[in-house]
Amino acid sequence: MRGVTCSMGVSLDGYVVGPDGGFDWAAPDEELFRFVTDEIRQVGVHLLGRRLYETMLYWETADQDPSLDDAMLQWAALWKPLPKVVFSTTLSTVRGNARLASGGVAEEIERLRAAPQEGYIAIGGPTLAAEAAAAGLIDEYRVRVHPVLVGGGMPFFPRHERRVDLELVETRTFSSGVLYLRYRVARGTAR
Repeated sequence: MRGVTCSMGVSLDGYVVGPDGGFDWAAPDEELFRFVTDEIRQVGVHLLGRRLYETMLYWETADQDPSLDDAMLQWAALWKPLPKVVFSTTLSTVRGNARLASGGVAEEIERLRAAPQEGYIAIGGPTLAAEAAAAGLIDEYRVRVHPVLVGGGMPFFPRHERRVDLELVETRTFSSGVLYLRYRVARGTAR
């Protein structure tokens, strides 16, 4: 069965977006960008909320941008053909290799887990990830902690009414001070 991962950058005080709606503080340097590019190679399908989908639309035509370096062109070449499922109540169409979700997040994940495809199911966007987490659908959390305090905004971990125990699988510290933490959900211990 395909695993479900949630991979996002977060400020040290726990936010994926600052109080002004920005996340420029999470822009990766060259080393982190290579790491994130390697991570996307393992993804078979990406689930996105509307805001993340709209942010990532740039990458659908980025290969036409003459100012991009080889690393960014490589990312675009991986992102563009990647199947994407977009969850939105306001969009009526999506572009590229994307489709609008036909059901809720639990229904979509169940369908995708049963599919005989390679690669894990990635969830992006804090609102969608929170919904999947609340339903106990996430198998791994891949957190890139940035050395910044933003003072508020949208939290990585919304408040849950249950406890979820995690097992540390991997850590890595980047020269920029970003700390990568990979945790697997300890099944059978969620409360």
